[in-house]
Amino acid sequence: MPTAVLTDRERTAVQAYLRLLHTVRATLDTEHADPSRVRSAPMVPPTVLAEADEALSQAGLAGNEEEFFRLLASWGPRA
Repeated sequence: MPTAVLTDRERTAVQAYLRLLHTVRATLDTEHADPSRVRSAPMVPPTVLAEADEALSQAGLAGNEEEFFRLLASWGPRA
């Protein structure tokens, strides 16, 4: 599999998306750790969501393209 070379805007988009993803996961992990809490939609700080939206827009991405997921796979740690 060829290694993708990310542009600065693509890198920023991937990093912002990953921060958003980690924020949501942390929220879900907290809810699972305390079963007495009422299940609700994960609360994501508006600034984190806005940062991801802006970074994706600047890179010309929506965040759901096959190309974007390839960028994520090339950036993240191997499982």
